[in-house]
Amino acid sequence: MQGKRRVLPPVWLFFCLFASLTLDYLLPLVSFHNLPLRIAGVVLILFGILMSATAAASFGKAGTPVIPFERSTALVTRGWYRFTRNPMYLGMTLSLLGTGLALNSVGALLPLPVFIVLMEMLFIRGEERFLEEIFGDEYRSYSLRVRRWL
Repeated sequence: MQGKRRVLPPVWLFFCLFASLTLDYLLPLVSFHNLPLRIAGVVLILFGILMSATAAASFGKAGTPVIPFERSTALVTRGWYRFTRNPMYLGMTLSLLGTGLALNSVGALLPLPVFIVLMEMLFIRGEERFLEEIFGDEYRSYSLRVRRWL
């Protein structure tokens, strides 16, 4: 699959973040003024960024590319990868959820399911096939032990 130009996951995240901010402004639907939820949102944003960044760093330590569909040279199963097969996507998803909570707006949460479906359809399913092709039984065994998301 190398050679195809793709919109990478962080770009999709920024599109969805922009949509969240726009929907919060143009279509607030229901606003809830709840300070604990706002604080929880900020915590989720920071936690999601930390999760995505440290998961990406794990690829660097293993000497394998972080860009989707580039030929993997190592199967990363340590760190966050002990709990989820997709900590970078999960971290981005948590940041997007946190944004909606921090804005205290239902409208800002609408892009969240769109982002999840995009990651599943455009990246995760193909990456799983790709990794199974490269790593075979090692990947199949790993995927039986560790869930796709949580």
